Amino acid sequence: MLRLLSVVSKQQTKTHKLATAPQHVKILAGQWRGTKLSVKLQDDVRPTPSRVRETLFNWLQPYIVGSRCLDLFAGSGALGFEAVSRGARSSQLVDKDQHIVNLLLQQATKLNTDKVSAQCDDVFNYLSNTQCVFDIIFLDPPFSKINPFDLLDIIQQQQLLMEDGLIYVEYASKNPPELISKQWQWWRQSTSGEVEFGLLKKSIEI
Repeated sequence: MLRLLSVVSKQQTKTHKLATAPQHVKILAGQWRGTKLSVKLQDDVRPTPSRVRETLFNWLQPYIVGSRCLDLFAGSGALGFEAVSRGARSSQLVDKDQHIVNLLLQQATKLNTDKVSAQCDDVFNYLSNTQCVFDIIFLDPPFSKINPFDLLDIIQQQQLLMEDGLIYVEYASKNPPELISKQWQWWRQSTSGEVEFGLLKKSIEI
């Protein structure tokens, strides 16, 4: 009986989280400022909070114009669309959920832009097969399923980041990385609630 109550309680908590999750996120600045992006309500879709995005793009301000961006685990697409809104040359969005990808493509059509593209694929498969090279890569996976730092080696091996490029990483404060490869170094770091985030660049001390 206690086990049943526990299961019911967990399900109610999950349902409550989904019911209270934002159904839209707003682009904060640039040509599409105030535009609402639809969010698919599911447990592993967790849009980067506006406060975190504001800090991130303040960091990126000197680098964003003309940049080629890759938004992995795209979800709402908030990071990729925000980048183009602020002047990025392009954003490639990748998500393994076809319904999410359809929403992203619909949003790009509404904005009448060919600078944002979306692809349905497993992130590991995408990184192993793409021939593109990027200036900025956004890594914001479901915390309980994927460690974003596990993708750094693939990015380096496949040479997907420009020499002066930056990688944005977001992760749970309770599960920080024990060690980052000497190939990478932190350029910016901050904390917001239970989330830590920052920008990595290639180390000059390899």
